Amino acid sequence: MESNVRVRFAPSPTGPLHIGGVRTALYNYLFAKKHNGTFVLRIEDTDQTRYVANAEQYIIDSLKWANIPFDEGPHSTTLSASSKNEKFGPYRQSERKEIYKKYVAVLIDKGWAYYAFDTAEALDAERKAHESEGKTFIYNWHNREKGRLVNSLVLTAEETKNRINNGDKYVVRFKSPQDETLVLNDEIRGEIKIDTNVLDDKILFKSDGMPTYHLANIVDDHLMEISHVIRGEEWLPSMALHVLLYKAFGWNTPKFAHLPLILKPIGKGKLSKRDGDKLGFPVFPLAYTNEETGDVSRGYKEDGYFADAFINMLAFLGWNPGTEQELFSLEDLIQEFDLKRVSKSGAKFNPDKTNWFQQQYMQSKSDEELTDLYFSILEEKGIKSDKNYTQKVVSLIKERAVFVADFWDLSSFFFEAPKEYDEKASKKNWKPETGSLMKELIGIIENIQDFSSENAEKEIKEWITAKEIGFGKVMQPLRLSLVGKLAGPHLFDIMEMIGKQETIKRIENAIEKL
Repeated sequence: MESNVRVRFAPSPTGPLHIGGVRTALYNYLFAKKHNGTFVLRIEDTDQTRYVANAEQYIIDSLKWANIPFDEGPHSTTLSASSKNEKFGPYRQSERKEIYKKYVAVLIDKGWAYYAFDTAEALDAERKAHESEGKTFIYNWHNREKGRLVNSLVLTAEETKNRINNGDKYVVRFKSPQDETLVLNDEIRGEIKIDTNVLDDKILFKSDGMPTYHLANIVDDHLMEISHVIRGEEWLPSMALHVLLYKAFGWNTPKFAHLPLILKPIGKGKLSKRDGDKLGFPVFPLAYTNEETGDVSRGYKEDGYFADAFINMLAFLGWNPGTEQELFSLEDLIQEFDLKRVSKSGAKFNPDKTNWFQQQYMQSKSDEELTDLYFSILEEKGIKSDKNYTQKVVSLIKERAVFVADFWDLSSFFFEAPKEYDEKASKKNWKPETGSLMKELIGIIENIQDFSSENAEKEIKEWITAKEIGFGKVMQPLRLSLVGKLAGPHLFDIMEMIGKQETIKRIENAIEKL
């Protein structure tokens, strides 16, 4: 058992939360709950140029729908003004600006960071000069003190102070060490060795008073006492800098775990919104409207997926329990989750498998729960229906449905007579002699006293056998009459449900129209 586990999900509010982000939140949540730990939501809004106003609320709404509640965070519903919040908040980086300034000063004083006054034009010229010689420009130990770059390592303390006082634009860069080999450990990937000579001096602080992700991330993780950093593979290249920052501050380093990418269905490249648009599946938990363009992106919730099916599917994109079992409740996932069973390689997204999970959860829902969901669809269509009747309908059709939205197509004939008949099926099954055969069938139906499914089937089949005709000559036209197509559950169940008079009326309509 891990002691005092604290993990965080730290998205940037730059747009809708991709399912890769939801999976990161899920794995953090599962790990925290398995070890009786704390799951923190932190909003990393240091990049004000890409900030999207409604993105933070979208993140919170998505976690709520997916049933991944955070213990601490902005708008936390599980905590009031508790000591935890007072100790570790605020949970938006934009509200923590003053904290970061203090820690930048610490790094500069310790010689781990320096002021750089290079203009964008000067850096671009340096880059081009390197390219003309077939080299790649990296701002680090190679060139930071040679005099071509303008920073506090080559300026005197007084010159540096004067530039800052004069309002010259500057950034604070980390001073990456030279000729060292870093030995890093990742909970999923094992030991990783990095030569510090290839690292660039990353910007930690900008002249607009905002830190970059790298500094804010480390300071916040330390102050919020984060024990495990579980995040996407795209942050793996930053791990060396982050470990060096912990060393620079003299702080204990948390354990790191970098999750594999979620790949396109073809298996190459990271899953994107474009893949979903092209192949017809959502890549966001909730539908999202871009307020600038008006573009609407599909969401799993609005497409009719159950949240628990979505979460079960997501858990398997990069993790497996080591057994054949595939269906897990959230409680089961908490019990079974282990970072050691998270894959190093990317997980291929499979839309068909997603629908399989949805269908499995559809079958496991109670008829009563599904009936309540179906009622809203019936109400939209202006159909008033008895609850017991609708529940019986649901029990007959649900095994063929993937979504609740499928119910109407699978069961409309239980609520209204067909308005048209499948052309291909009619041509094949409604012969010139069918009309008179159906009229004779009406006479048989009128004389059935006990109009239960079982009894109606027995009496009608006895009549067909006595006439010495093929069953298809009666059963197919009868189904067409009642349903409008050759589909639906057991025919005699339909007859019992709609009743004798409605059955006769529909056969008469078919005789007239076909």
